[in-house]
Amino acid sequence: MSVFELNLFASDQAQRLEGVTTFVGEDASGSFGIQAHHARFMTTLIFGLARFKQAEDAWQYVAVPSAVLYFNDNVLTITTQHFLLDSNLERISNLLQQQWANQEDEVRATRESLKRMEQAMLKRLMSLKHKTVWQS
Repeated sequence: MSVFELNLFASDQAQRLEGVTTFVGEDASGSFGIQAHHARFMTTLIFGLARFKQAEDAWQYVAVPSAVLYFNDNVLTITTQHFLLDSNLERISNLLQQQWANQEDEVRATRESLKRMEQAMLKRLMSLKHKTVWQS
């Protein structure tokens, strides 16, 4: 059986996996599969789960917030900010949902902080305007 190499790169970790027989991922156009000796291929994975198999092993799952996927010379490279790797679908799904909820909370907090900063700046500008009017 033909195999290829899978390299996962993130800002905080890297993993090299040999003997991969099949990879299944999803981009904006839908689900796709890659096997050994696939033609050169590049795409961006959407937020979610991809999966791959090594020989007769069970499926392994990799969760990414989004990623760039590049296949060339029988090497599949996935580059992302962060990834989770697990063979248990339920566990990785729960971790992915938790990560998604945490990111939503962080975005919400950032938006609220920006809103407060904007309001403070407007108040300050208004007070400067009033001072300028009174001094004229």
